[in-house]
Amino acid sequence: MDLEKLAEDVRLILADLVQRSGIKKGQIFVLGLSSSEVAGGVIGKKSNLEIGEVIVKTILTELNDRGVYLAVQGCEHLNRALAVERELAEKKDLEVVNVLPTLHAGGSGQLAAFKFMNDPVEVEKIEAFAGLDIGDTAIGMHVKHVQVPLRPLHKELGKAHLTALASRPKLIGGSRAHYQADPIRKF
Repeated sequence: MDLEKLAEDVRLILADLVQRSGIKKGQIFVLGLSSSEVAGGVIGKKSNLEIGEVIVKTILTELNDRGVYLAVQGCEHLNRALAVERELAEKKDLEVVNVLPTLHAGGSGQLAAFKFMNDPVEVEKIEAFAGLDIGDTAIGMHVKHVQVPLRPLHKELGKAHLTALASRPKLIGGSRAHYQADPIRKF
């Protein structure tokens, strides 16, 4: 796999999602990543640390430049706990849990987060503003309501299927109500 092309594809996909989601400084972006799927395998069966490192380092660099926090979701063996910066956990009063990810319990994305984040910790749950799911890892539980699907620029990264979510405020009030402009869906 061409890792330079992988990094460039990730940059392009992320820049588009950041722009279209309207995510702002201080908000949280969640990443679900199956490096197995990117490499052409089955989720959880062929984890690839090198692929995980390229993807997480690229996303973390891009989000840090924008002041957006990254949360990296682990696999079901860690109950989909998330690696985040301790600063974020303290700022949002998130409950820190005691576990260290491994390649087959947490995955390559979490190992990369622990390598490239300044002071990583694991938390059980989070409410992110938007996110990217690489390889059908089910990030929806970590994106706040109301979730709006975004179609990434590419349908795949490597061999992994891509989906993305953003969130918007709930529409309340019924037929008599008027609403502010929606930056994600124009109505």
